[in-house]
Amino acid sequence: QVQLIESGGGLVQAGASLRLSCVGSGRSFRRDAMGWFRQAPGKRREFVAAIARSGGTTMYVDSVKGRFTISRDMVKNTLYLEMNNLKPEDTAVYYCAAETLGRQIAVEEDQYGYWGQGTQVTVSS
Repeated sequence: QVQLIESGGGLVQAGASLRLSCVGSGRSFRRDAMGWFRQAPGKRREFVAAIARSGGTTMYVDSVKGRFTISRDMVKNTLYLEMNNLKPEDTAVYYCAAETLGRQIAVEEDQYGYWGQGTQVTVSS
């Protein structure tokens, strides 16, 4: 069974940091573009960050640029999202995803074929 399992979410105060992890199992995701999305209460799921198949290129939504960093460990089949200087508006369920059709990098939700179950991040003011 192919799975992506996120962890690392939690309740923090504004200005704090969190590191999300997403471990893949059942298949290797080393050759897939991967990304993070989030969904706040009452809102649609939105793109947060993506990393290319090669790991050399990254993309971010403007609201997290300079604060979040996406990275991957090919050996561990794991994706990370380092989140610094968190703000209350970052509160959401965060999902990792894998693009499995061979795109170098992907930012659209419908380009991703595998999704994790999500991890809650809550930032208090």
